[in-house]
Amino acid sequence: MSTKSKWMLSGISSVLALTILMPTVANADKLSDLEQKQQEALQQKNELTSDISKKNEKMTENASKLEKLMAKIEDLNRKIEETTAKIDSVQADIDYTKAEIDELKKSIEELERKIAEREALLEERARAIQKSGGSVDYVDVLLGANNFVDFIDRFSAVNTLIEADREIMREQAADKKLLAEQKAQVETKLAEQEQRRAELVALNDKLNGQKKEQAGFVEELKAEQKRLAKEKSKLVQQRNEAINVSSKLEKQIEKEQNRLAELARKAEAERQRKLAAERKAAAQKARASNSMSSYTAPAKVSSSGFITPTSGRFTSKFGWRNIGDGPEFHQGVDIANSVGTNVKAAASGYVSFSGSMGGYGNVVILTHSINGQTHATVYAHLNSIDVSAGQEVSQGQRVGGMGNTGRSTGSHLHFEIHVGPWNGARTNAVNPASFVSL
Repeated sequence: MSTKSKWMLSGISSVLALTILMPTVANADKLSDLEQKQQEALQQKNELTSDISKKNEKMTENASKLEKLMAKIEDLNRKIEETTAKIDSVQADIDYTKAEIDELKKSIEELERKIAEREALLEERARAIQKSGGSVDYVDVLLGANNFVDFIDRFSAVNTLIEADREIMREQAADKKLLAEQKAQVETKLAEQEQRRAELVALNDKLNGQKKEQAGFVEELKAEQKRLAKEKSKLVQQRNEAINVSSKLEKQIEKEQNRLAELARKAEAERQRKLAAERKAAAQKARASNSMSSYTAPAKVSSSGFITPTSGRFTSKFGWRNIGDGPEFHQGVDIANSVGTNVKAAASGYVSFSGSMGGYGNVVILTHSINGQTHATVYAHLNSIDVSAGQEVSQGQRVGGMGNTGRSTGSHLHFEIHVGPWNGARTNAVNPASFVSL
């Protein structure tokens, strides 16, 4: 074959290689974008769930306040009823006292009549005494008796007159005193009852004012509950939409990862075919030269098909753990070393994601085909990333440098192995210690 022909064949091969590679890179970039969108949708869903939880807490708090206010209003209603009953009772007492006063007025009128009669009688006696010379000499009456019997009769009459005058004066004084006491008593009693009624009416007005104020609070809280319920409903709808978007993206991601896994399977099959051909050619050459000294077996990896991705100290195992935020499931293992320590591809494959992803920080996700089975490996908390989405990588090739990005407490590599494509929260992660030496 001429040099020109070789050059043309080489050019055609390069064009074909670029033609095959470009869709792969483009589709892998699409996968990276889809995964990024999925992360954004999941983050939005989590934020909305948090907001919904806060709304629920606020609604529960408001419901508690409403319950307390309703209890307070019920207590006020009870007090108002009691006060109203007391007012009615006092009013009944007042009505009774007024009836007593009406009866007493009749008694007072009778007393006043008797007092007036006595006053008239006393005035008449006073006038009689004045006409007789200014006084009545009871001694002259007695000495004017004709005989002893007449004297006795006169003495008895004089005593009767004197006692009558005294009785009139006593009754007059007693009736005046009784009249004054009765008037004072009923007036005091009525004044006390009127005062008590006024106090109860004021208390009732106060209780009704408090009830009106509490009712206002109730209406405000009910309006707030209605507003919160409306906002919650809107957030739930948005979250459902985010979940739907996430589900749709997951299907697209799964489809794209399956495509990359198929590429990885074909690439692995091609590598195996080439390796077998190289071994066959080496064996034939050895037999031809009747010597095996020139044959060098290729480097072996573990039976799992993976190699340890970095060097350092094994610091955290696969499974349940607690690092301060409560129990959580650790989907991989942690290997600690200094920032920038070389991180290598644990197996050959394709980069399905390259970039920042929440708690992972800077992360690279590779899709592999090992013994016909799709696998995914995750390299998280990287300080630097040296590969891009869609890129084909070889086992042992550097994918980045160890770091402390994302949810991390020190420089280390978080390494995961998944049987099947990487699927985020619906994990199919397995213990990397079963596949590589730690």
